[in-house]
Amino acid sequence: MRTFIRLSSIARTSVTLAVASSFGVQAAIVGAAAVVVSGASTTVAGAQAATPTGRITGRVIDAASGQGVSDAQVQIVGTTMGAQSGIDGRFNLLKVPAGTVTLQVRRIGYAAKTVTGLLLDANGVLEQDVTMSIATPQLQSVSVTATLERGSVNSALDNQRTGTGITNSVTAEQIAKSPDKDAAQAVQRVSGVTVQDGKYVFVRGLGERYTTTSLNGARVPSPEPDRKVVPLDMFPSALLQTITTSKTFTPDQSGDFSGAQVDITTREFPAKRLITFSSSVGYNSAVTSRDVISGARLGTEWLGFSGSGRAIPSIVDGLTSRTLSPALSTQYLSTIHNNWTPFNTTGIPNSSYGASIGGQTAILNHSFGYVGSLSYQYTQESRRNELRQLVVGGGTAQVRAYNSYEGTTGRESVLWGGIANFSTLVGSHTRVAFNNMYNRSADNEAHLDAGFDEGQTNDPTARISSVKRSWLDFVERTVRSDQLKIEHTFGSNQSLDFAVTSAGVTRGEPDRTDLFSRRDKPTDQYILALGDTKGARRFYSTLNESNITPSLNYSKSFGETAAWKLKIGSQLRSTDRDATSQAFYFSSNAATADELRQAPELIFPMLAARTNGVTLNVDPTAGTYTAHDQVFATYAMLQVPLASRLELVGGARLENWKLNLNTRQYTGDQFDSTYKNNDVLPSLALNVRLSERQNIRFSASRTLSRPEYRELSLLQDRGPIGDLDFVGNPKLKRALITNFDARWELYPNPGEILSVALFGKNFANPIERVQISTNGGNIYSFVNADGANNYGIELEARKNLGFIAIPFRSLSGFSNVTLMKSKITPGNTDISALTSADRPMVGQAPYVVNAGLSYSNLSGRASATVLYNVVGRTITTTGTKPTPDTYREARNGLDLSLQFPLLNVLSAKINARNLLDAPYKETAGGVTRISYRTGRTLSVGFGWTPGATP
Repeated sequence: MRTFIRLSSIARTSVTLAVASSFGVQAAIVGAAAVVVSGASTTVAGAQAATPTGRITGRVIDAASGQGVSDAQVQIVGTTMGAQSGIDGRFNLLKVPAGTVTLQVRRIGYAAKTVTGLLLDANGVLEQDVTMSIATPQLQSVSVTATLERGSVNSALDNQRTGTGITNSVTAEQIAKSPDKDAAQAVQRVSGVTVQDGKYVFVRGLGERYTTTSLNGARVPSPEPDRKVVPLDMFPSALLQTITTSKTFTPDQSGDFSGAQVDITTREFPAKRLITFSSSVGYNSAVTSRDVISGARLGTEWLGFSGSGRAIPSIVDGLTSRTLSPALSTQYLSTIHNNWTPFNTTGIPNSSYGASIGGQTAILNHSFGYVGSLSYQYTQESRRNELRQLVVGGGTAQVRAYNSYEGTTGRESVLWGGIANFSTLVGSHTRVAFNNMYNRSADNEAHLDAGFDEGQTNDPTARISSVKRSWLDFVERTVRSDQLKIEHTFGSNQSLDFAVTSAGVTRGEPDRTDLFSRRDKPTDQYILALGDTKGARRFYSTLNESNITPSLNYSKSFGETAAWKLKIGSQLRSTDRDATSQAFYFSSNAATADELRQAPELIFPMLAARTNGVTLNVDPTAGTYTAHDQVFATYAMLQVPLASRLELVGGARLENWKLNLNTRQYTGDQFDSTYKNNDVLPSLALNVRLSERQNIRFSASRTLSRPEYRELSLLQDRGPIGDLDFVGNPKLKRALITNFDARWELYPNPGEILSVALFGKNFANPIERVQISTNGGNIYSFVNADGANNYGIELEARKNLGFIAIPFRSLSGFSNVTLMKSKITPGNTDISALTSADRPMVGQAPYVVNAGLSYSNLSGRASATVLYNVVGRTITTTGTKPTPDTYREARNGLDLSLQFPLLNVLSAKINARNLLDAPYKETAGGVTRISYRTGRTLSVGFGWTPGATP
């Protein structure tokens, strides 16, 4: 190319000199120069047009704070090509010549940085973030390779290192290398985190009431009627970018942060268009190809939508009279579906499917980022050899089993969801994002057991088997979130962000069926207990909750290097909930004992065919409640550098809370309550940066925990025969928590960490779940204790094993251990005296251990991960005299995940979960209360990425 340019220029120069005699030497020289430049420019332009190009995109990040740096100059070394970083430090370089590229980044107040060794493919897109450090006399400029820079920025550990408070994150990369199929399974890998019932998160041994859940920074309401916490099994792992657990409170977080906040971030759009498809099939040793019990599946229930046959008949919807006429009772029976008891079926394999697309596209010369994703999962579970019984006091220092049942539970579960996120830059200083998510889940559960119920017979010889009970339950849930977010920077030291989020949840329990039959002697046949409030029962409930949350935050940095930073803001969260429950039970004077020994599917059509054959009764304990909840908050916080390596972060949050709760029972009783509180919640943190990769953090704060709406409502929920009923307590008060934290952390290399953290919490009026013995039987409710203390230590380590020997550099070991202890001061006698005055808080585990070993090849496409988890013996329900406290026993878990490429665009993944199949067990006073096993699961999946384009 260069030879061609030189020869062409020489030829044209000789022609020009030949004419020089006619026009003068000066003119000839000028003309020659012009021709040379013209010819060379034309040729070079043609060469450039033919040179393949690509695109480089990324962020400029402050190494100390982890925040984006705007107005930084990003230049391709050796060219005049460059760009200026905009909102959140983002930059975009177009039409960069392919090949080896060097970036240089400059900004006043920061040391200039050069990144070498960038390899840009023709028509490709390269994502490269760049960290910048504050300029000092010892640090004027820095040069690093692209490999080192990419390993040290934009990762979970880097965010953890540069964050203001104590956080832990699980990233999409880590989730991809694990067998975790939803957020609940993924988050339990975090230090100090435990998951109850496969869905409810406990952090540092505190109950789920002390953990809040947000999606893309906005609060998610709970679809559970008696819990504040969001069941994290509703979020498929395929939709997740990161799960971040914040363990220290700062004023820009919600005041009911309490113990921790779990923020779920959905997937971000990639720099180039990427399309993926995935599917898997799974085997469960307790289910697949084995007999399992099941209930009817109606219509579209494979999609999580209840069939029309489960809808409550209009003739009883909202009914307030105590009984229905025989004619209307018969009409009701002819309307509902006639599935009353579980039936046997053959278990089928679990399966899942997913598809996603993401990238950037130009519309009218304006760049838009987008990501859309859908996932669907179907699973079956069987709890075999299931034991359920209550435990009561049996005399001085004695306890015994009460109402003991043995049987099995079968469950079909559907979970599907999708996201549609869009983002664009308006100019270089305004970013607009629109994030949308919808998830739906449904559980179709069947349960059958038999045993002895002491409330049903006085014959001591009937203890072998006097009662048989069953229930069929279909529960559907949805979670929806729509968020508009606008971020704008003013110059280099001010920013404003506005967000408005509309979120909603629904929960439907259409047509739950409860039955029990009894017999007086083991040789007798079971007789359906018609007339008992729990003998033949149909139950319907709905819950709808929506909230809207506008928020505004403003921040200003003082000084060129953002040394001082002020952040102020306000937020309004307005929530409305409407919950209704209706229960009906049947009685009959026309049925004979022999007829009642038949299957219920035969009994009820037979009674419906008779005049005055059956009567439908309304359970008066059910009803409805509505809640209107408003929390207005405003806050201010200031980051102050006390020295070059010392930073103080302080501020306070003011929250005004008002709740109007209205309860209506079908007995005609009404209860209206109003709750109000104004709380000032201060926070103070001191961060000491011992070196670029070593920190010490100290913090103190005040947070709170408010009772859930259902816990305050006096409605009573009846459990199955022989089980616990529930009633609310309108006297509950919000709890106040004083928090103390300290952590030392070292990040020796990218992807490695060693940390030790100490924490302590003091509770005033903590809310506890209690089991109460009454004349009418056992129930559970909630009370305020006087106080409690919780403290512990967290240890975390993640290390590449290459330091042992070179062959081990593809292996990484990681572990986190949390040791904790709590003690509660009961002091509450509103309902009954607590059994133990010296016990842990409900939900408190003495220890949590996570450990794992991971292998990854150089390309990262092949990996193997072994994960171990154990949670210590945990109190789940406190008893009241003479009922003992209930504990969930320690359970060891072992999981395995393998993934490897098959072709360039095809990969495979093998997951094995619950390899030890340890029993789930709850005990009280040394007597087993609940016990079952769920079986081992194995799945094989495939992922297909047909290709990527810029």
